[in-house]
Amino acid sequence: MKIHIEQLMSDSGVKFGTSGTRGLVTDMTDRVCFAYTAAFLQHLIAGKQIQKGDRVGIGGDLRQSTPRIMNAVATACQHYGLQPVNLGFIPSPAVALYGIQYKMASIMVTGSHIPDDRNGMKFNLPIGEILQADEQAIKQQFVDLPDELFNNDGQFVKQDNILAKPSLLAETLYIERFSEFFPENCLSGMTIGIYQHSAVARDLLQQILSSLGANTICLGRSEQFVSVDTEAIRPEDVKLAQQWAAENKLDAIVSTDGDSDRPLLSDENGRWLRGDIVGLLTAIYLAADIVVTPVSSNSSVNADFFEQVIRTRIGSPYVISAMQNAASDSEKSVVGYEANGGFLQQSVIALAGNTLSPLPTRDAVIVILSVLLLAKQRQQTVSELNSSMPAIYTSSDRLKNFALEKSRLLLEILLPDNHLNRELVKQLFPFMDEVNAVDTTDGIRMSFADDEIIHIRPSGNAPELRCYTEASDEHRAVTLNQQVLDAIQCWANSA
Repeated sequence: MKIHIEQLMSDSGVKFGTSGTRGLVTDMTDRVCFAYTAAFLQHLIAGKQIQKGDRVGIGGDLRQSTPRIMNAVATACQHYGLQPVNLGFIPSPAVALYGIQYKMASIMVTGSHIPDDRNGMKFNLPIGEILQADEQAIKQQFVDLPDELFNNDGQFVKQDNILAKPSLLAETLYIERFSEFFPENCLSGMTIGIYQHSAVARDLLQQILSSLGANTICLGRSEQFVSVDTEAIRPEDVKLAQQWAAENKLDAIVSTDGDSDRPLLSDENGRWLRGDIVGLLTAIYLAADIVVTPVSSNSSVNADFFEQVIRTRIGSPYVISAMQNAASDSEKSVVGYEANGGFLQQSVIALAGNTLSPLPTRDAVIVILSVLLLAKQRQQTVSELNSSMPAIYTSSDRLKNFALEKSRLLLEILLPDNHLNRELVKQLFPFMDEVNAVDTTDGIRMSFADDEIIHIRPSGNAPELRCYTEASDEHRAVTLNQQVLDAIQCWANSA
């Protein structure tokens, strides 16, 4: 039976997101996972990026559904004459690093930070994660699904686990990446809390921190999957961090999301730092020359820390494409980061006589180590380091169940013929100053005379309108965000 992937997306409800697919576990049947994997492999074989007989690395997070999906991925690899390599339950960046090191495709089974009733698959080329052109090519694939493999529910007729015992090579390579780059015992004297929850890097992170001399205290381990979103931290995690900091006299608390490509880091008081600030601090510590970051990231990045700052649309594929372009035109060191804290490295980084090889995909551990070491280098607490950044504060939130058509209509009437409708801006947001500048890189980003910013854009993979605000006061940034969303909801109700 042949099926077109775009038709499969429509029929199954399993959609393409950033660098891969996501959907409800009940929709991600063996047939659907096999088909998506087949489309990815066909795309690579057609482009001569891999050939029959090659190995394909497969890793996963700690969700209950992950082992089954890893097996479906492995079955598709075998069907195409490829050798599936079980990399075990390890971080997404560790899977990508292994693939880059050995010039092989790799697939990470993860739903990242979304709830346990959902999952997904991230696809990596032998040079790093897939980009927009790859995604479009995969969507256009026709794949042949052998009917004899599946029952009427889309599951395998034979529930055989074809994956071999996990190889430890990818995990070892990832650990050595940091132990060989950072100085021996560089974290000595620091006591770090590790919020483990169900992050796939929870044990690996403890191993790395301890090997660099830190005293570690493991906290909040969970055998049930916990959905931790580094851009929308749960109220209970805010309280837990403050409680742990008070009880244990910690220098910081560190954690990651489910697949450990996005960091979560608090100061000594248990106050979580925003992702775009820790990304900025990481780039400063690594002495980067050129920094690429989405247009929604904190404007502090523009404060003369780097030779050049390049802004992109939101999403790691856009950041990676811009990093590639920047690196091709320059011998300078090029890095990137996102508002979720994930850090990407396009160039070799040299520091204190050691070098760090490129890893052009989101990573969390490099951020955690860099921020801790920058604080130590400057003889500051993490809170003092955070306060040393320009007094620019950001807030982000969203209107859920906000139809894409309404989002598009709002953008059209705010920016008819690419000219800002200033009267409508005043009507919608009477609490704002005059607009000074407009950026349409991704949605509409308006800078006002008092240096405050409103940025609105439709979500790329959900019926939501996202809003980002900036102000010189943290409370004002949060309040402004809510004012903007309330105003837009009022407009939508009357439109």
